[in-house]
Amino acid sequence: MNNLPQFPVTVVGSMPRYKTVSRALRDKQRGRITDEEFDTIADEAVIESLKLQEENGVDIVSDGEQRRDNFYSFITGCIDGIRLMTLAGMLDYVEDKAAFEQLLNALDVPAFALKNPVVDGKLKRTTPLVLNDYLFLKKHTTKPIKVTLPGPYLLTRSMWVKKLSYEFYPDKESLGDDVVAILRQELHDLQEAGCEFVQFDEPVLTEVAFTGPHETHTFMCAALSEKSSPEEELNFAVELMNRVVAGIDNNIKTALHVCRGNWSQQEDVLLRGSYDLLIPYFSKMNINQFVLEYATERAGSTEVLSELPSDKEIGLGVVDPRTTNIEPVDFILDKVRPLLKHRKPEQIYLNPDCGFGTFADRPVNTIDIAAQKMHTIYKAAEILRSEI
Repeated sequence: MNNLPQFPVTVVGSMPRYKTVSRALRDKQRGRITDEEFDTIADEAVIESLKLQEENGVDIVSDGEQRRDNFYSFITGCIDGIRLMTLAGMLDYVEDKAAFEQLLNALDVPAFALKNPVVDGKLKRTTPLVLNDYLFLKKHTTKPIKVTLPGPYLLTRSMWVKKLSYEFYPDKESLGDDVVAILRQELHDLQEAGCEFVQFDEPVLTEVAFTGPHETHTFMCAALSEKSSPEEELNFAVELMNRVVAGIDNNIKTALHVCRGNWSQQEDVLLRGSYDLLIPYFSKMNINQFVLEYATERAGSTEVLSELPSDKEIGLGVVDPRTTNIEPVDFILDKVRPLLKHRKPEQIYLNPDCGFGTFADRPVNTIDIAAQKMHTIYKAAEILRSEI
């Protein structure tokens, strides 16, 4: 990625799914079509998503996560020992049923509409998680590619449900060992294939920092398995992440995406709080870039990012993927310019706050709105480049 312009424009990962691939995904899950039939439809959707990004000034593209039912449960099809369950179905198995019922009641979506992977056996990676998706996309673009993977803490915490997992993993730490091994293998395979940019998604870190072990949880931590103090949990997250990337050479850029939830257009059901509580833990992570949401006022000021080590890049969220209004270019410029006090232009990447289609059946926006928002980021980047 040596030829990138200043203020590269990229995506967080998901783009709204095309109706054809959303329908095909449901048909595949219900056994109505074969994997091969699904792949034919998904291939076309990926190419359309790629075209949409390229036409709207995106410098580092993704496959739009067109093949995934959501940003992390898709791994169920690649790893033995995981069961995909709806939130409603999990109620019989979680330890704290009262807290879980409170979570379900707080959601503005039906509990049967959101799915969570749960460990009910020994994990074994049977097929690559995203390697084949990367290889397919690589055939159709000359632009740098960002590959997105669920982070090790998200997987370890959300998948461990004592009643189903204990026989195979007596605690989250033992599960974490196998999660790390699987992600390390995937990262190694991506590196061997020439991938230059891998982003790990860890949205749940904000919930740990803001709510603690005994308060109301959001969907981002469906299993409610966290019992330790926030400090212990966050240190565990740092340890897992550093173990995943240990020994990875400088030819591959690693990033960590942390937001406050992205399943609803209702701001009042999503988390609120500054990243300042997480900065000490980010600073201990051996990650090149932090992809953070800042288009929403719930995220606070970018000033706290000055406390990150000076070599860390920022993937700055400058448009809100959940709203239908298109942010003015000046709005984006006003987000970026203060950060130039603390980061060089080449250390600031521009992206939406989060994905546009986190859940296949529940995109937070339309394809048209996503395209307009990405093009606005591009126009702002052009102005910034001319100024610098």
